[in-house]
Amino acid sequence: MKNYKLKINGNEYNVDINEVEGQEIKLNVNGTDYVVTVDQEIKQQKKAVVRPATPAVQVAPANGGVQKGNAPAAGSKVTTPLPGTILDVFVNVGDSVKQGQTVVLLEAMKMENNIEADVAGTVKEVKVRKGDSVLEGDVLVVIG
Repeated sequence: MKNYKLKINGNEYNVDINEVEGQEIKLNVNGTDYVVTVDQEIKQQKKAVVRPATPAVQVAPANGGVQKGNAPAAGSKVTTPLPGTILDVFVNVGDSVKQGQTVVLLEAMKMENNIEADVAGTVKEVKVRKGDSVLEGDVLVVIG
């Protein structure tokens, strides 16, 4: 879901775009749901998502030694590469996940897509539920 704050003729509007399919846009404006039809089909562009490799991090503990390992950046965000519908969520807050573990099942373009954790860590937030509609780039899970 994308959120926009619009100002039209001095009036402020909070707009959440929930779903875009063909010529229909499902959105919410200041708490009221609308279905908007546009004159042309809105084509969703697929973008490749490139995630950087997690760098090895050195941490100096209080005892003066040095620990090495792959530590996730604080609050690493797992995002959706395509707009679609959440079919299932496989993790809960507090769960430990491994890099490459499937955390969400997303239906996009009539195909099921496994969305995987890009780092190992503990789930700090789950931002979606089964049945939610998401847009490209929406945050699904935060891993810390």
